[in-house]
Amino acid sequence: MRDAQPTAIYLKDYQQPDYWIERTELTFELQDEYTLVTTLLDLVRNDQAADGADLLLAGQDLELISLVLDGQTLTTEQYELGDESLTVKGIQQRSQLAITTRIYPAKNTALEGLYRSGGMYCTQCEAEGFRRITYYLDRPDVMSVFTTHIIADAAQFPVLLSNGNLIADSVDNGLHKVTWHDPHKKPAYLFALVAGDLRVKEDRFTTMNGRDVALKIFVEPQNIDKTDYALDALKRSMRWDEEVYGREYDLDIFMIVAVDDFNMGAMENKGLNIFNSSCVLANPATATDAAYQRIEAIVAHEYFHNWSGNRVTCRDWFQLSLKEGFTVFRDACFSADMNSATVKRIEDANIMRTVQFAEDGGPMAHPVQPDSFIEISNFYTVTIYEKGAEVVGMLHKILGKDGFRKGSDLYFDRHDGQAVTIYDFVQAMEDANGVDLTLFKRWYKQAGTPLVTVSSEYDADAQQLRLTLTQRCPDTPGQSNKLPQWIPVQLGLIGANGKDLAIHVEPASAWTESSQVLHLTEAEQTFVFSDVAEQPRLSLFRDFSAPVKVEFEQSADDLLFLLQYDSDGFNRWDAGQRLLLSWINAAQQGNFELRPEVREVFARLLADESLDPAMVSCLLTLPSEAYVAEFSAEVDPLAIHAARKQVHQAIAESLSEEFAACYQRLQSEAPYAPEPAQMSARSLKNLALAYWVKGSTVGLQQAVSQYRSADNMTDQMAALVAVVNSGDAAQAEQLLADFYQQWSQDALVVNQWLSVQAGSAELGKVEFIQQLLAHTAFDWRNPNKVRSVLGAFANQALCHFHREDGAGYRLLADAVLRLNDSNPQIAARLLTPLTKWRRLVPQLSELMKAELQRIMQHGALSKDVYEVVSKSLI
Repeated sequence: MRDAQPTAIYLKDYQQPDYWIERTELTFELQDEYTLVTTLLDLVRNDQAADGADLLLAGQDLELISLVLDGQTLTTEQYELGDESLTVKGIQQRSQLAITTRIYPAKNTALEGLYRSGGMYCTQCEAEGFRRITYYLDRPDVMSVFTTHIIADAAQFPVLLSNGNLIADSVDNGLHKVTWHDPHKKPAYLFALVAGDLRVKEDRFTTMNGRDVALKIFVEPQNIDKTDYALDALKRSMRWDEEVYGREYDLDIFMIVAVDDFNMGAMENKGLNIFNSSCVLANPATATDAAYQRIEAIVAHEYFHNWSGNRVTCRDWFQLSLKEGFTVFRDACFSADMNSATVKRIEDANIMRTVQFAEDGGPMAHPVQPDSFIEISNFYTVTIYEKGAEVVGMLHKILGKDGFRKGSDLYFDRHDGQAVTIYDFVQAMEDANGVDLTLFKRWYKQAGTPLVTVSSEYDADAQQLRLTLTQRCPDTPGQSNKLPQWIPVQLGLIGANGKDLAIHVEPASAWTESSQVLHLTEAEQTFVFSDVAEQPRLSLFRDFSAPVKVEFEQSADDLLFLLQYDSDGFNRWDAGQRLLLSWINAAQQGNFELRPEVREVFARLLADESLDPAMVSCLLTLPSEAYVAEFSAEVDPLAIHAARKQVHQAIAESLSEEFAACYQRLQSEAPYAPEPAQMSARSLKNLALAYWVKGSTVGLQQAVSQYRSADNMTDQMAALVAVVNSGDAAQAEQLLADFYQQWSQDALVVNQWLSVQAGSAELGKVEFIQQLLAHTAFDWRNPNKVRSVLGAFANQALCHFHREDGAGYRLLADAVLRLNDSNPQIAARLLTPLTKWRRLVPQLSELMKAELQRIMQHGALSKDVYEVVSKSLI
């Protein structure tokens, strides 16, 4: 393993490499026990480098066979071989270096570089996996034209894939030989290779300029019936990117491969996307509506990377959000256009408030552009992705749709084929729109979640409203005394009749209809609204216009009013969440009561057929326990669980008849289709069922009936979850056994079965989790299964994870130590729940801290785990 105290890498130390690689030619000879890799590099010395500078290449777990420089085989005196490096001397202004290495993919449990997944070879090279294939300048600013030759047994591997266009394909003496050429320069992290006995689903796409593109999704034979939706999502993504961003695909072929063993969700390798099978395979019998929507979003995300990440890539890994934040913003807009924009915005805000705000408030807090890291894999975070997307979204809010499009066009045109920085992106936005974004750049360099405090004063005689906003950002590790940031505040004023009032404000700002965007750029600002004929209710931060926390005292009546009448769907939801959150807090204090007028509002929402059912489902969904914890000064997970359970039960019992009626109204005889209107109806129907089960024995009977008769996984799984959470242990055990018997041969469905149990407050006890870890359906080598059990347990079954004797913490810490040796990336990601120890009540805090200390005392921590644990204990 690695040194127990690895060193950090700093953005301030960035330097260009001494050499560039103009051309990379790779030959893979796939053998049963090992793979022989021959690499031919055309090297050019950087003009900034000294004559005779040594060439320093990265490499990990490689067996060096030979080195040939400009036709001459090198002796050991002509190079230095380190544990993770190769230094070659005597490089000329232009040189050609041939490297032959031997690697062992079947032994590669880290799932980085080239590895085996079942009978398939596949790669994962982002961020630094290519160095596990060959010695290379494995950094994103080194961009090269790749040609790849693959040689393998023709019977075992009829399919051999790599990036670019296929230029040769033959079978000779039992060996399958192919050559792929990618004409577009790319960094090594975008390299991909797949070999296996696969089936293919094909289609065509004609681009806006008439290019005919072959679309192919490769899967294992048993999964060929699960590819239609992903293929359709790909075509919709390609068309949307042309229409919204003017971006056309640039190769003759676009391929996707589904892989069972994969650390991430998917990877955007140029022309050959490799997907975790859970993110691409779906049919109505095996995939829920949520799975379909996730597939649509991830297919779009990886395709959009073709421009925002591949054609224009990152100079270094500190710029990771340049491609990820921008592309998450793009895929979020796509999903909003394909489905409900309001529901999508609610989902995004929920992730920010539940997960990203927690990261901002914890030991791993870092800016969107970090200053340092020990292991880059630890920085594939919600801050880089989701907060990075929110920052891009604020630029869109500030510049407007047309201004943002002008900026993105300039960015792509100016930097096509280059590796650039976050500030190159912002500069393009500035130059295209003639606006100074210097202040806005603080969003990229300051960690933490800003807190905006609101006060208002209405003068009836003057018909004037004064709104004062103050902002501050708390200290985070390594940062204090934060400066004011540019915060767009979208707001509306609502009259007593529930309608938006006209807005006249100083200082003036661009606005549309009755929704205004104010620009908070100072520590404190006052905005004056004139011609306000009545005292309005304020609707602040509409559309979640900035990723901030808000302190604003509003009464329960005000929140109930906004829940009913706010024209901004997001703020209707937010008002409801704040109301529900206040009830949960009251229940913790022992004084919760469901008021009759509130019950009537909820009843009207359930019966209102003019509303989007998915929106109503969001409005009536209680904040999760993790969400509640983020709004608690000191977190008592067991008290939160008990209080939330009380509120949930009270709503279920009080509105049992209304939930039953809503459920019956939304029953449909139409054949299942993964399309927005049906998905929306099912979301509310199944929420109503979950409440009905809690409020009535008739509801429980209906859930069992739905489980038995369901012709799609959405309804079957919703019914199963409702029964598991009902408290009827016998009925739950019976259905779980039936479900496993039905689906035991489908790994992705079994993963759902594992998660339902591991994440359940009814079942997810520590002893039960240990049984799941020993189940034949579980496999420590498969990241999806690890997440299905341990991830669900530690992030959902919080009343058991936070058990008073610390057994839940010990279970997770033991798993981290086990995975530390085999898959450090997954081990480090599992650690996140343990990093929150400082916010817990003292008894639990000390128990959690003790487990971190035990991990730290382990003799051979990976860099991944060491970084998270060491920062958590500072």
